Amino acid sequence: MSETSPSSDGLIHAMLLDGHGGARQLSWESLRAWKREDGLLWMHLDYSRQTARDWLLGPAGLPEVVAEALLAEETRPRTALLDRGLLLILRGVNLNPGADPEDMVSIRLWAEDGRIITTRRRRLLSVGDLATELIAGNGAQDAGDLIEGLADGLIRRMSDVVDDAEDKVADIEERVMTDALPGLRGEVADLRRQVIALRRYLAPQRDALSRLMTEKVPWVGEINRLHLRETLERLTRYVEDLDAVRDRCLVAHEEIQNRSTDQLNRRMYLLSVVAALFLPLGFLTGLLGINVGGIPGSEDPHGFLLFLLVIAGVVAFQLWLFRKMKWF
Repeated sequence: MSETSPSSDGLIHAMLLDGHGGARQLSWESLRAWKREDGLLWMHLDYSRQTARDWLLGPAGLPEVVAEALLAEETRPRTALLDRGLLLILRGVNLNPGADPEDMVSIRLWAEDGRIITTRRRRLLSVGDLATELIAGNGAQDAGDLIEGLADGLIRRMSDVVDDAEDKVADIEERVMTDALPGLRGEVADLRRQVIALRRYLAPQRDALSRLMTEKVPWVGEINRLHLRETLERLTRYVEDLDAVRDRCLVAHEEIQNRSTDQLNRRMYLLSVVAALFLPLGFLTGLLGINVGGIPGSEDPHGFLLFLLVIAGVVAFQLWLFRKMKWF
């Protein structure tokens, strides 16, 4: 099941976990009657809807700094442990139809005793995966599992994007010696832009997960930390792969520049050789073309033929001289 579209009030998912991998979905009315002793509650909201915004700023009873973070338009991945709970902001690749993967989607998470609140503006498939597992009865059993599952799902979804970037740069490297350079230059620029945009958020996300793993968060157990370590190592590998793709793009760009310069130099060299060949010919034709008396051969019926032979001899001598000087 993919993440469902939010209702007009901004509620996407509201689930009461049973502690055994399953969950029961709740409505706004049930949420207002929820108490901590009822069990772990997970709410997933679209913060762009006014009803959800009003609830987060008021009845939710959140600290002001937390409410502002859950509603912020621009965020960077980070982990903050406050008195009442954990604030975690992560990003996932944008796999929505027609979107660019590097236009990463932000998800904000607030976890406190008995309740987890997540907010987003654009759809995230990883959240839909968590909801599907809970409905099927094989999902998170506690807050630690839910946080771990969210982080792992976001990172796991990045693998195809990173692999695609590696395939693209490998294809560019194969074509850079044979294809037309103007088109390749644009492909390299687009790939570099995509990689830089991805890495912009993945590097701080690595730091956020590293801090999450080391913070003494009461809901994150040792098993969860071990799984988070694996997720962190996978993310670190993705960042390193993106760094390698970026460097390979730079090498490909330099090779394209070198080939363009080499082609230009060869063309300029050819034009210089042609100009050198025609320089004495132009001098001779200009000299014999002046309208004054005494031009040699002007009265000879074979003068033009003799002049052509002279020109041919001059060209042959120039070619022999250029070859001897290894100009070509």
